[in-house]
Amino acid sequence: MELFQRLAEGHAARITVVTPNSRISRVLTSEFDSFQVAKGLTVWEAPDILPFGVFVERLWEDALYSELGDKLPLLLTPQQELLLWEQILEGSDLLILPQAAAQCRDAWGLLHQWRIGAARGNEDHSAFSEWARQYQKETLGDIDAARLPDLVAGLLDKLKKPKLLVAYAFDLLPPQTAEFLRHFEYVEVKPEAVQGSSFRTSFASAKEELECAAKWARARLEEGRARIGVVVPRLETRRKEVVRVFSRVLRPGHHLPGAQKAPLPFNVSLGEPLSNYALVDAALTLLDFSFHPIDFARASGLIRSPFLAGAESEMARRATLDVRLRRKLEATVALPKLIAFAEPCPLLRQALEKVFALAGEAGEKTPSEWARHFSALLEAAGFPGERALDSEEFQTRAKWHEVLGEFAKLDRVSKTIKTEEAINILKKLCADTLFQPESADAPIQVLGVLESAGLRFDCLWVSGLTDEAWPLAARPNPFIPIALQKKAGIPQASAESSLAFGRRITEEWSRSAKEVVFSWPGKEEDRDLAPSPLILDFPRASLSVPDYPRYRDLLFASKKLESLEDSKAPPVQVKQVRGGTRVLSDQAACPFRAFARWRLAAQELEEPAPGLDARQRGALLHDLMKHLWLSLRNSKALEKDLEPAIASAAAAAVKENGLEGRFAELERERLARLAREWLEIEKTRAPFEVAALEERRTLNVAGLELSGRIDRMDRLAKGGHALIDYKTGQATRNAWLGERPDDPQLPLYAVSAPERIDAVAFARLNPGEMAFRGFSKEKNILPKVELYRDWRGLFDQWRKETRDLGAAFAAGDARVDPKYALKTCRLCDLQTLCRVYENIDSLKEANDE
Repeated sequence: MELFQRLAEGHAARITVVTPNSRISRVLTSEFDSFQVAKGLTVWEAPDILPFGVFVERLWEDALYSELGDKLPLLLTPQQELLLWEQILEGSDLLILPQAAAQCRDAWGLLHQWRIGAARGNEDHSAFSEWARQYQKETLGDIDAARLPDLVAGLLDKLKKPKLLVAYAFDLLPPQTAEFLRHFEYVEVKPEAVQGSSFRTSFASAKEELECAAKWARARLEEGRARIGVVVPRLETRRKEVVRVFSRVLRPGHHLPGAQKAPLPFNVSLGEPLSNYALVDAALTLLDFSFHPIDFARASGLIRSPFLAGAESEMARRATLDVRLRRKLEATVALPKLIAFAEPCPLLRQALEKVFALAGEAGEKTPSEWARHFSALLEAAGFPGERALDSEEFQTRAKWHEVLGEFAKLDRVSKTIKTEEAINILKKLCADTLFQPESADAPIQVLGVLESAGLRFDCLWVSGLTDEAWPLAARPNPFIPIALQKKAGIPQASAESSLAFGRRITEEWSRSAKEVVFSWPGKEEDRDLAPSPLILDFPRASLSVPDYPRYRDLLFASKKLESLEDSKAPPVQVKQVRGGTRVLSDQAACPFRAFARWRLAAQELEEPAPGLDARQRGALLHDLMKHLWLSLRNSKALEKDLEPAIASAAAAAVKENGLEGRFAELERERLARLAREWLEIEKTRAPFEVAALEERRTLNVAGLELSGRIDRMDRLAKGGHALIDYKTGQATRNAWLGERPDDPQLPLYAVSAPERIDAVAFARLNPGEMAFRGFSKEKNILPKVELYRDWRGLFDQWRKETRDLGAAFAAGDARVDPKYALKTCRLCDLQTLCRVYENIDSLKEANDE
């Protein structure tokens, strides 16, 4: 290649190559290195290859450090430019300032890059023209990237210039760029065309298309190809899917625990937002947490983060603390509250106390002062932890420091700012900064549509070329009249320019490798998709790729299975069993559920939710009724003024459950309304007195001792007792009947009670649906409670069913046998442990319903 031969002459030749972007610069440099290696060289001068924008900035820096420096304006950073635009737009009616500011910055760049003059436009353009005048006024004495080429062009006569400037792989030269280049002796060079074959093919879905592209890339890699390209449209939205599929195909088992961490043979061109990296996310979460409460999920992640002081030493303790906090804390957590609960983890508590002490020094500061303060907070927390960082984390921390430095530079365009604004600006900087840790050169490059232009490969696959995706849709800037953008020839400013741009890129792809595959998915769910008209001229052909098995398939193929019937656990060795009557409820629902919960102590981690959950609401109502009947004691009290008793009971229930402030006030009012409605039902009963409230009893069944708590037992005027259980959800007496009764709690209380039980009922405390539901020995014991004629037979059935359930649990019955098949399993948290879906056909179950 003639260009490489000239570059091989070294710096003495004073040849500089400028490219449209940094990727082409890196690739061209790598190809030049390979060219030198092929000549048998081991040492050579690095070529001067860099993106055009970087070249212009380098010339400006040369002028800055020369005798011209004291007269030159300072260059604004992109972040400074955006903040200036946001400040200018603050007085407008625009709802989303950051996006509007970015579009204004783009429009400002287009005006200069494409030499678009003043013109009469629509309302948006008129507003932008006014904002642009303000921006120009605000930046007096400064220069931005849009105007820098024009400034540097006027200084070139006093600067050392290259003898030859090569503009490499430019699709179109904007007028500003072309004018700048004309100040040099320059030539345009296009990448050499590669003679090869191109064809098109389709697949059933985008998922299948991506899988085949990955398998094709692996096959070509195994054939010895060194430069393999795969183009994926909308790569920014499909990045995680791409990484998952290519990793699985190219390096099966790479993610397994204990697997040696090694570079993957592919590279995705598009980085992720810096804020997505665990180290930066932990830093931002800590800064947020230092000044105001955060969601429990974020606080939980911070507790278990490896990037805080003592994370390795207290790993197990912090995991245990996290489990405990899920039961204790609310949906949002403040730093002081977490410090109070962090006593089991002294290193964590010490770090958080240091952070809390420093956070109190906040106020209004300049960005640079905030940057120092944020760094001090992180240092107080022991960031980034006690273990050594791996390569990716080390590079991520370096990038974090770089972004923090950019944040500090905002002093030039910003006054003092408050805490919330400072954190939001830093978060936005991290979200807008795309980052990808450096790694060894990979033979397979996964690229976005525009990033692939100008590159050469041994083989190339361009995917997703439907008529909707390619050519790209027009995206004119809303602040410049479309007619002016079309006249200037800006790509993607109109449908016509987008089509022309798409044709050029498609032609470029077809000349970029010896083998080029154009593909598209034939369907998206139930919708048919058509190929892009730009690839219809290429012949259609079928493509066969090796069917590389997945790692799980390899494991299954090498199986040595031994069948073992394992539905029998060892018998229970102790009489006292934790779980109380819930043991029998779970045994009835599914024997494995009872075994896993009450013998293995298996349970799902709780997730604090806003407000009160069902369990907490149930506890409030139970406490309300307890205090209410402790005050009333019998039916005669219902004839008096009930308001003092209701108010006292509601207040006591709220206090016992730890509710405070306005929320406590609302709950007191709600509980009082419920109490009034329920007492109207109690007034319709025959005379009674309360014999037991929230009374704990030990229940003996099949040799087991289960703890229970009777909500309420009333002594009836005619003798006998009524057993009452409060319910706030669905409650039906059918849950007491049949084999494996769904809710055996009240039946067990009834058959175990030494008192004579003449009625068993749920007290449904749902607003508007309040009622007693159950069975009684005689009529009119409780309102609307059904008479059960064979009362002794009912008790005999309950004794048998509770005894059978208890005996099965005691004997170790642990079958995966949900009573109502998958209906029983839907709300169960043990599905991954019992693997019920391997035994029950979920599709058949759905159809049966």
